[in-house]
Amino acid sequence: MTSHLHQLQAITHSLSGSAAEDDQLFEQIGDAQLVLIGEASHGTQEFYQERARITRRLIEEKNFSAVVVEADWPDAYRVNRYVRGQGKDPNAQTALSDFKRFPRWMWRNDVVLQFVEWLRKYNHKAQLQGQIQAGFYGMDLYSLHRSMGAVIEYLDSVDPEAAHRARARYSCFDSFGKEPQTYGMATVYGVAEPCEDAVIAQLMELRHQEDALVNNEGMLAEDEHFYAEQNARLAVDAERYYRAMFRGRDNSWNLRDTHMVDTIDALAAHQVEQGQPAKIIVWAHNSHLGDARATEVGQRDQVNVGQLMRERYPDKTFIIGFSTYQGEVFAADDWDSPGIRKAVRPGLPDSHEALLHQVCQQAGVEKFWINLQAQQQKEKPDAALLSKERLERYIGVIYAPATERWSHYLKTRLDQQYDALIYIDKTKALNPLDRQSVTDTEQEDDLPETYPTGE
Repeated sequence: MTSHLHQLQAITHSLSGSAAEDDQLFEQIGDAQLVLIGEASHGTQEFYQERARITRRLIEEKNFSAVVVEADWPDAYRVNRYVRGQGKDPNAQTALSDFKRFPRWMWRNDVVLQFVEWLRKYNHKAQLQGQIQAGFYGMDLYSLHRSMGAVIEYLDSVDPEAAHRARARYSCFDSFGKEPQTYGMATVYGVAEPCEDAVIAQLMELRHQEDALVNNEGMLAEDEHFYAEQNARLAVDAERYYRAMFRGRDNSWNLRDTHMVDTIDALAAHQVEQGQPAKIIVWAHNSHLGDARATEVGQRDQVNVGQLMRERYPDKTFIIGFSTYQGEVFAADDWDSPGIRKAVRPGLPDSHEALLHQVCQQAGVEKFWINLQAQQQKEKPDAALLSKERLERYIGVIYAPATERWSHYLKTRLDQQYDALIYIDKTKALNPLDRQSVTDTEQEDDLPETYPTGE
């Protein structure tokens, strides 16, 4: 094993934050137009910090024009308006206020706060110099009711009669209250008729009336129509998703991740239409971004964002994963429970985490990145340890150490999941802006299907 570890070190690179060492990673990213940056948990400080640091350099040096995150479209779009100098929010903390659904700390934390302020300053300077600005967008689909409300609000401002038709269509959901799971269960078991036709009709009308509604009023009007259209598309996919919840997890997972990729596609097309480069950075959990075909869930036909992006854009996609051996994490004990700092147990013996921990100990470093493309291209055939199927840990918004093997580990082939992996041996818990993840008065009705795993 010792000799194999020495061979493995040949494709590892120190990661101290210096520009020279970062250059190796950025050289490997090359001309990729879609850079997917993961996280092994939703509550680790270093994952967020490194991801933000890489993103800043991609925007500054490689002209990336969008950051798309594992968040709801309307919540993130408020941040997008702020970083572009639009809207009325006085600061980043206020702009992040729409992130109320559990777990708030995913986006209401000190790293995201600092990144949002940086992005606003960067965009202001870019605007003065006539350069491309970068936006901030969400790609998830849990905001069914908020997205329908956003469509109506937009139409109220540009076409009151169209808004009246939208209200009539979306009223199909009124008898189910604000709980989309109730709607899904009622329609699946035949208690009520689906609202599928209504949400599709609304999306089709918005698309057909784009030219008339924008009315040659410039890029800002085009952006607002695009925002509304994506909310209408989200309503279509969310309606299907909440019905699919009761037919099995794999089916609903596939609908969700396909929606995420379709959102990235739509944003890329919108940027091209506005004369901007379609160069997009994606922030999400490793479970979404690491190619599902290299994990045990792929064996039961579960897909994810990483797999779909590689299939749609095989020569333009670069995936960066994250891993850690031990430390702390900010996570909850159960769904809708307050987040707390929790100790992360050392990686299990037959895990990728345990193997990389040995590399750290032998090399005398605390963090490094691995060039997994070298392994994929067989440039370093001696590094066969990475191609072996091992356990890999995934911590979502819930961390259950007592059942860790079954709650948080999957069998994966690391070298096929990512193009590069950033490993930090011991990590700290994320610093949230809100000490309580959810309050009684702000309970969000559009609950995600990922309960109880929270990934």
